[in-house]
Amino acid sequence: MPKNFKVILKDKKLSLTAVRLALLEALEENPHADASLIFNSVQQRLSTATIQSIYKNLNTLVEEGIVREIKPKGQVSLYETRIDDNHHHIVCKACKYVYDTDCHDCAPCLVPKQKHGFLIEEAEVIFWGICSKCQ
Repeated sequence: MPKNFKVILKDKKLSLTAVRLALLEALEENPHADASLIFNSVQQRLSTATIQSIYKNLNTLVEEGIVREIKPKGQVSLYETRIDDNHHHIVCKACKYVYDTDCHDCAPCLVPKQKHGFLIEEAEVIFWGICSKCQ
């Protein structure tokens, strides 16, 4: 079911700008996209969009918890709108494609031995391997 981004942005008291809405739509269509792919997608909808506006909006949406940033080692940041759970990712070492993988239990699905006084809210895991297409 598509997310109602207008309601989500209003709930966070964020402006409903054309760039912001196009960015969120682009991310729904292209999960795990980098800023360049998002920019190209948004530019097809709004020729006036700039790469600066994409980065600025991505930062705002990540800070507000509307978009999740993923940072696989050796790659640029990737973004997704799936933020309502504590899922993890599997990255192919060959083609760099990113897959979602669900947890077996409820969030956070990993529990550290020492919490050091923290109230643990989430865990982020990236699994690495070779996908079936690249094997």
